[in-house]
Amino acid sequence: MKNTVAILGAGIVGVSCALELQRRGFDVTLLDRSAPGRETSHGNAGVLASSSLVPFNNPGLWASLPKLLKNTSASFRYDPLFMARNLPWALGFLSRARASVFEETATALDALIRLSGDAHRRLLVEAGVAHRLRDTGWMFLYRTEEAFAAGRRSRETYDRFGVATQALDARELSELEPHLKPIFPRALWIKDAASVDSPGRVVEAYAQLFRARGGRIRQALVERIERSQAEAWRVAEEDGTVHEVARVVLALGPWTREFAKKTLGLSVPMAFERGYHMHYDAAGGASLRRPIYDTGGGYVLSPMAQGLRLTTGVQLAARDAPRNFVQLDLAERAAREAFPLDQRLEADPWMGSRPTLPDSRPIIGECPGHAGLWLAFGHQHIGFSTGPGTAALLGAMMAGEACAFDPAPFRASRFL
Repeated sequence: MKNTVAILGAGIVGVSCALELQRRGFDVTLLDRSAPGRETSHGNAGVLASSSLVPFNNPGLWASLPKLLKNTSASFRYDPLFMARNLPWALGFLSRARASVFEETATALDALIRLSGDAHRRLLVEAGVAHRLRDTGWMFLYRTEEAFAAGRRSRETYDRFGVATQALDARELSELEPHLKPIFPRALWIKDAASVDSPGRVVEAYAQLFRARGGRIRQALVERIERSQAEAWRVAEEDGTVHEVARVVLALGPWTREFAKKTLGLSVPMAFERGYHMHYDAAGGASLRRPIYDTGGGYVLSPMAQGLRLTTGVQLAARDAPRNFVQLDLAERAAREAFPLDQRLEADPWMGSRPTLPDSRPIIGECPGHAGLWLAFGHQHIGFSTGPGTAALLGAMMAGEACAFDPAPFRASRFL
């Protein structure tokens, strides 16, 4: 009984936790209403991004805030009503865009991303999907020299943390990505990043590995969790099935806020970075060798097994608010300026929500006042880059062992 664990949530974070705890000898059951990798983890750009140590709420946010507040850009949109209802989150998010907090966040995220990268490479081999990995980095593209100059702070941060980059002029960019249209005078090649050609299928492969090693996966809606008299946890499914386990890991991503409030009375300060994607053919045999981020167009274009995946920027809105395709339409228009896209390959765009806490760091650790309840959520838009590292930290803490680095920046007590 003491080694039994139920993990709620089968995205990249939950599946990674399942594999890590299983490796450590825990008896693990993974539960989700959907099949593994079908929700938020399905829709990202597939980048294992060392550059993601720089959060959105960094000190440079203040200079761009007047433009962002106009609510007209392709990279960032917000629902004013949602922001009004979540004003404490918004103020907390802005208040952390200062140098001291940024330094702590960047240091913590850098360590988590590096730990995740090593774990991903191991798991890709063990799951038999190493062929999905590209070690070609990714590109930040700039439409003007002024835009490139404005990114100086981020480049200095990359240098300070040892992120390998190379600044490119238009000719050098054309040599690396010859099918891009010549509208970018400058680019930054993030050289030590990697990417996969289907993040959803990678998560599915990890889940299959977990099952092949004896793990249990239940596709079921969990209605509630509660502490039992035996100092264990009861996990009740909607159909009445109950699991009694020693520990629970809450890794429900954007559904965590609602579930934690309803089941445990916990108030999680979470907002939702909604995003969209669509797949396209390339016209005339054009191709990309790596994902590109058009900083002026506000989109990422990634070569995927399903086609070229166009992913949008951030839309701060309620998790289940009606879809709004303005950003996707703007992103497609900008992408067609940069690359010869052909027709859309799906009738309906995909949409997902990414869970973000005020300091842009996830919560990783045991919940204060709830012994045996472990938390792993709030990975904003970099869950694919940080999921396996989250699992490594959580596994070490649950086993009472030393962590690879100090997990204190991710402690639950900063918000709960």
